[in-house]
Amino acid sequence: MPVKLLIQLSWRNIWRHRRRNAILVSAIAVAVTGVMLLNTMMRGMQQDLRNTAIENLTGHVKILEPGYLHDPGIERGFDILEGWQNTLPDHVAGWASRIRVPGVIMSERGTRGIQLVGIDPARESISFLGQAEVAGDRLSGPEDSRILIGGLLAEALDTAAGRRLVLVTQGADGRTREAGFRIAGVYRAEIAGLEKAFVFTGLAALQRLLGTDKITEISIRLDDEDRETSTIAALAETFESRAVASWRQLEPQAAAMVEVSDVTIYILFVIVMGALTFGLVNTLVTAVMERLRELGMLRAIGMRPRAVVAQVVVESTVIMAIGVAAGLILAWCVFSFVADGIDLTAFDDSLASFGMRPTFVPVFDIRDVALIAVLSLALSILASFYPARRAVKIKPLEALRR
Repeated sequence: MPVKLLIQLSWRNIWRHRRRNAILVSAIAVAVTGVMLLNTMMRGMQQDLRNTAIENLTGHVKILEPGYLHDPGIERGFDILEGWQNTLPDHVAGWASRIRVPGVIMSERGTRGIQLVGIDPARESISFLGQAEVAGDRLSGPEDSRILIGGLLAEALDTAAGRRLVLVTQGADGRTREAGFRIAGVYRAEIAGLEKAFVFTGLAALQRLLGTDKITEISIRLDDEDRETSTIAALAETFESRAVASWRQLEPQAAAMVEVSDVTIYILFVIVMGALTFGLVNTLVTAVMERLRELGMLRAIGMRPRAVVAQVVVESTVIMAIGVAAGLILAWCVFSFVADGIDLTAFDDSLASFGMRPTFVPVFDIRDVALIAVLSLALSILASFYPARRAVKIKPLEALRR
């Protein structure tokens, strides 16, 4: 049977039962819309978790002294190789060398444990500090001996920009170092926990306090995350005696949640579209039983069984295609209303525990569109074989007697 005639017969049969097929198409469209919107939420959560982990002074790749993660301290610092940055590939967005050591900060009102971080402010565009709002002054450079503290930490210590605080940490010789620092500014971060954890000062100033010229880490941010593996391999050759780790190794909780959300996307799709497949099978079986005389007549005038199968398959595929297209269009229309982000500041504390920002931005991924379209059509084809088999088993004489 010519393909054109096959499509015409299938299209005519769809329109013969407008109400039933309209309900089925609507169900498919609503299901696809729901799955697609859930996917945008999951993709948004993935991106949020990934960006938060990378911007949390981690980068895509970090170079450390072996054992630093288990026992952080300046005694596990290392010297920067001269000209090492020349070995970096072209897809690097930026890098920053730092000293990061545990310490205690004290004011007249309280004492808190913190991470004391020595930085070159010009290189911190790769971390959250580059975009953070600062009340007061930013650090002027690596020689600046003032400090930046988080807003929540400033509130806990009842202090502000311009005042002095005392910092206590351990020097390179193992002895306790204590010094007074003036607050240059108070920063605000999207993740509340960061404001409590990090205190920043100039890299060279912190090296003088600790009595060393070493650093404890180098963070590297990439333009293309797909180049992460090759970048780690190249850096491992340059820093043979150092640990070169990806953000997934340094932030295992965030990495695990990203992987879980990927699996969740597929599970949701299978559950929703599996339920729709049963509905499609039931509708097609009903359509076949209602057309017994028609199919019997077509068989009597010479239509081959494979043509009957093809007609049922084409009919189910057209119904699914219309429903999927309508669902994707509806999903895009709904997504356009929330594309700029959803304000979740009321749940800021809860989100911070998961490493998420208070403004949630869904992500419409073209890969999800392709996944839903391809797998939906594949399911419709598989679902149509059972009713098509029922149609082929119809004997022409028995069908014409009905």
